[in-house]
Amino acid sequence: MPSSPSYVRDHKRERETQIQRGEHIDNRKRKAARRKLEAKGMVKKGDGREVDHAKPLSKGGSNADGNLRVTTVAKNRAFPRNPDGSMK
Repeated sequence: MPSSPSYVRDHKRERETQIQRGEHIDNRKRKAARRKLEAKGMVKKGDGREVDHAKPLSKGGSNADGNLRVTTVAKNRAFPRNPDGSMK
């Protein structure tokens, strides 16, 4: 469900909560994948496209060429949902 128009995310607090829960996110591999495809000319800064991992890094995926693909921001950040709005 979308947030109210006046909602403002507190990124600092979210990060602290992730660390406390042991959900530390290391984006170095994601950034390396982006740089790799930028060097090949497949994506550019501000073009509205993202580098997606076919098998997510969190599930043991890698930055191998066969695991990377370029998608739109909307498609990469959308998740299948149940009728009640929760993620599948």
